[in-house]
Amino acid sequence: MPNNQKYHKNYTEFGEPYQLVLPLNLEGLVPDDDSVRLLSHELEELDYSLLYQAYSAKGRNPAVDPKTMFKILTYAYSQNIYSSRKIETACKRDINFMWLLAGQKAPDHSTIARFRTGFLADACEDLFYQMIKRLEKAGELSKETVFIDGTKLEACANKYTFVWKKSVGKWETKMFHKIQEALSLLNQEYIRSFSVTEETRTQDLQKICRFLEQISKEQHTVFVHGRGKRKSRNQKYLELFRRFLERQTIYDWHAASFQGRNNYCKTDPDATFMHMKDDHMRNAQLKPGYNVQIAVDSEYIVAADIFQDRNDVWTLVPFLKGMEKKLEFRYPSITADSGYESEEGYTYLREQEQKPYIKPQTYEKWKKRRFKKDISKRENMGYDEATDIYTCHAGKKLQPLFIKKQKSKSGYESEVTVYECEDCTGCPYKEKCTKAKGNKRLYISKSFLEKRQESYENILSKKGIQYRMNRSIQVEGAFGVLKNDYEFQRFLLRGKNKVKLEILLLCMGYNLNKLHSKIQKERTGTHLFEIKETA
Repeated sequence: MPNNQKYHKNYTEFGEPYQLVLPLNLEGLVPDDDSVRLLSHELEELDYSLLYQAYSAKGRNPAVDPKTMFKILTYAYSQNIYSSRKIETACKRDINFMWLLAGQKAPDHSTIARFRTGFLADACEDLFYQMIKRLEKAGELSKETVFIDGTKLEACANKYTFVWKKSVGKWETKMFHKIQEALSLLNQEYIRSFSVTEETRTQDLQKICRFLEQISKEQHTVFVHGRGKRKSRNQKYLELFRRFLERQTIYDWHAASFQGRNNYCKTDPDATFMHMKDDHMRNAQLKPGYNVQIAVDSEYIVAADIFQDRNDVWTLVPFLKGMEKKLEFRYPSITADSGYESEEGYTYLREQEQKPYIKPQTYEKWKKRRFKKDISKRENMGYDEATDIYTCHAGKKLQPLFIKKQKSKSGYESEVTVYECEDCTGCPYKEKCTKAKGNKRLYISKSFLEKRQESYENILSKKGIQYRMNRSIQVEGAFGVLKNDYEFQRFLLRGKNKVKLEILLLCMGYNLNKLHSKIQKERTGTHLFEIKETA
């Protein structure tokens, strides 16, 4: 017999007796020492005027207060919840999220997504640095040194949609030659003197297309299509140069998307293809991603930014400039690993009167026996400072030949002194010393060596050793927590600005969790880990 029982979307319609178990007041369900209470308190004190400005004064009021929405989003990122749909579910089922809502209706996932990518876009950075200033006033920051490090995170993009600058340039050059051949025939047939130059390709092709369109209109050219139909001269040339113009427009768009890089991703044009260390064997894969830079002081992330550079060395100066502007104070010393070492970075720190604690790139190599026995290295040659002459293993002199200037991609100009050996002919050590066919040459930047030596002496001091140890614990530990404990391995949003917003939310959640941990462990006001004395 068929079951006549009716089912309803509203399950209370079944008529079964239910007993109310949960108390109407959620206050009693949230523990007194829960991190959500601290988060709500700290975020309550911030100035949200910039966030409220994103909302229209004429429209209807939002269903959930923007301040509450920001609390929910920040708390979600602190609890490893990043998807808008999962945040919506948490608002309906999680007691802590309900407590933050304070009786307001749980927001829809589309509302959360719209708030995150739209209304919050311009205010998130301001709110983040407001919280950092609160930590500063509370005495939680040392303001003595800052630890800087970077990591690469995968973008929300297809890894098979890369465009390479070299490849685009190759095909554009091939097309340019074809244009010149077609242009020569066109000028002969129409008795014209059109030209297409590399600098004004698009404008020149547009001019030719307009001319062919005008000629076709004046001569009442009939355009035909399909098999067996004979195209006129005007139609052939017009279709050919329209194809050239279409392809050139695409090449121009590619050139604009590179933004000084050698590649970009079609799915997310701001993302750059980088080598990602995916597994425990450090096997690298080429994937679209962003270079995330953070600065840590007293275990708190005090600054964060997004870069498109694959190398950390070009991020140091712009990152420090941005951090100083936002924090409104300057750290007296900077601690970073060898990936940030450059003459430009050292020069900037000296100009700003900031003491560098940057490990030289050759620091680990200097310790190895293989390096000490390598006679080709400058470090293993004799040097007379008075005469500015190096002496090689064979006892021959390397004298300064000339000085050449090098300019980095940021525009920084450095001077490199070129030294050349007096005569390497018949030298028994030549094979071990140099691969050059002629005499051995050394390319040395004296300014860089001098600044490197200063930083090297700094890291060998007692304070330098403590800073290096804390850098490994604090900033690398912060990335370890974000990537492993928080399981943030890949961005959900696309575009540099939206990706930066995600990182700021993540860092804000990390800082609030760190503050909660330090309060509960009675470690507030501590800044550096002390070096353990060995017996």
